[in-house]
Amino acid sequence: MSFLRSVFGPSKNEIWQQLAHDIRASYDEGSFWKGSKVEATVGEWTIVLDTHTVSTGKTTVVYTRLRAPYVNADGFQFKIYEENFFSSIGKFFGMQDVETGHPPFDERFIVQGNDESKLKLLLSNGAIRTLLDVQPTITLEVKDDEGWLRTRYPENVDLLYFHVIGVIKDLDRLKNLYDLFAEVLQELCRIGSAYKDAPNVKLE
Repeated sequence: MSFLRSVFGPSKNEIWQQLAHDIRASYDEGSFWKGSKVEATVGEWTIVLDTHTVSTGKTTVVYTRLRAPYVNADGFQFKIYEENFFSSIGKFFGMQDVETGHPPFDERFIVQGNDESKLKLLLSNGAIRTLLDVQPTITLEVKDDEGWLRTRYPENVDLLYFHVIGVIKDLDRLKNLYDLFAEVLQELCRIGSAYKDAPNVKLE
């Protein structure tokens, strides 16, 4: 065992290769210009795990992200994230926070979206609530595209998106995130907010 491995544990690449093996996904070790990534399939959908770097001017911040494009059947969009000091202030001033009817979940998370009834249907799925709750920190949302100068999608294709600061090397956490994405995509189909058709979008 190398000294660095004994101090820092397995590398990101080792953990991500193990994840790909365990969930029967593909692993791409990347190149000098592009980092490694894991691509997993659920039905017609592809879930991509990778990292990306954002420059803040003087420093750069590395994020771990998961993305899955899908055909949005009805335009339903949402964002779920942990309550914090600033969101508490926002709630005081009337910021949207949908109550799902599950008090422990509602106490921890801010739930926002453009269709309250669909949000409640989505989060009536106990597996989704559990998979969200086991994450130490999480922001899960549906996005139209990846923003200015990034990938844009056809009009009816949206992106299920997770990101967090830092590089995740916790294998169980990564598996739970994959399970969360799979469960959310399937539930979106069940409530009529996603089609099982392939979105025909290739993530870079």
